[in-house]
Amino acid sequence: MELTPLARLAAAGALVAVTAAFTSRLLPDAVAAPTAMYVVQDLSIPASDAAAAGRLAKSSRHGEYVMIPAGNGDSLRAYVVYPERKDKAPVVVVIEDIYGFGSWIKGVGDQLAADGFIAVVPDLLTGAGVADGDSAVRAASPGLIRTLKREDVQRRIAAAGTYGMSLPAAVKKYGVVGYCWGGSTVFTHAVDAAKVGAVVVYYGGPPTAAELTKINAPILAHYGGNDARINASIPATDSVMKSLKKRYDYTIYDGAGHGFLRQQEGSPANLDATKKAWPKTIAFFRETLGK
Repeated sequence: MELTPLARLAAAGALVAVTAAFTSRLLPDAVAAPTAMYVVQDLSIPASDAAAAGRLAKSSRHGEYVMIPAGNGDSLRAYVVYPERKDKAPVVVVIEDIYGFGSWIKGVGDQLAADGFIAVVPDLLTGAGVADGDSAVRAASPGLIRTLKREDVQRRIAAAGTYGMSLPAAVKKYGVVGYCWGGSTVFTHAVDAAKVGAVVVYYGGPPTAAELTKINAPILAHYGGNDARINASIPATDSVMKSLKKRYDYTIYDGAGHGFLRQQEGSPANLDATKKAWPKTIAFFRETLGK
């Protein structure tokens, strides 16, 4: 039976209503997905905290857990990730923030491997009884990390660097990169370790002015513009390093907060800072350690 024009109009209206109702149930996911995927799928930078575990699980690069002799009868667990390249690679030791040896910091190592480096990510809480799993690591690490002694931490980082350089696929050069607590720790590593070839500090504080005189390795530093607690130390550090004719290159990223590389979803400025800081990090390591 042929529908009258009025009936056809009513039927069309009903179809639109049904379609709209169906779409309204799907639309939240359809709208939310691009925002999440925008961060997850930028494979030229490390994954954010929220995306790290999933991306690490899908990595095509070889990663393995090892135990490293660390002196004084000590041993150190580490996650080692290899780049896919035909020649030998420089080594970068990756130092965690206060949230410990979880998927995020391992994901930073995986991204370094994607960019051509052998990444050694040490668990500086080896032996402290922290359970595996991101939730357990995140809950336990901040309190425990604050109890670590400088000499033990620096000995372990040096052992990680020595182990990395001993690998058959490695050249005999290593650098370090660290975040937050790890940023301060690698800045101090430049004081304590004569063999380190390059240091990258992400939003970490400096050693004392007297200790800066002992630094030989070039320093690259990244700071969030909205991080006055850390940034208050920059002018004095810059002045001392210039007076000593030592290399201290730094950038302050407007609008970015402390921990911007982990918290990329925290604000557009955090993501923008990450996209600018990471290529500088890779270029610096290639310049100082080799490609």
